[in-house]
Amino acid sequence: MASLNVGNLGEYLREQRRNAQLSLRQLADAAGVSNPYLSQIERGLRKPSAEVLQQVAKALRISAETLYVRAGILDAERDRDEVETRAVILADPTLNERQKQVLLQIYESFRKENGFEITPDLARGMAQNMTQDMAQDEAQGMAEHISGTQQAPDTAVRGPRTADGSDADPQQTAS
Repeated sequence: MASLNVGNLGEYLREQRRNAQLSLRQLADAAGVSNPYLSQIERGLRKPSAEVLQQVAKALRISAETLYVRAGILDAERDRDEVETRAVILADPTLNERQKQVLLQIYESFRKENGFEITPDLARGMAQNMTQDMAQDEAQGMAEHISGTQQAPDTAVRGPRTADGSDADPQQTAS
């Protein structure tokens, strides 16, 4: 089988795997890919999808975008600004997840209008990444809400209560 032109992705993955002190089998299990497939990627015989690269990056705890560049999915020079812009938007603690998603959609529409589109594989990989980040943020928000930041109901909004604790009939309290 001839080696595909995937840059130095395979060598880089092997180096990162060794630095993480993981065997090929351990990384394959952690990334949810087969051992032979990962071996072929490392040897430059297969070009993985953005989704597979994202899974491998997560297992190695490295940037998926770095792997996208090394695999040729992202152009290192042209797309660096886009990746950095997206990272800044996603990292902004003053925006909620819905606001981040809307801002990213607007940003992407302007890029398309100006002739810069991301590849479908990269878009799926980034969307999956954002979905996971949103789920983590949502879980954290729920945990904070449950842990005591819940506010007591506002009785002024709810209106008067009867002796048994139920809401009073507004027509009876008006007279």
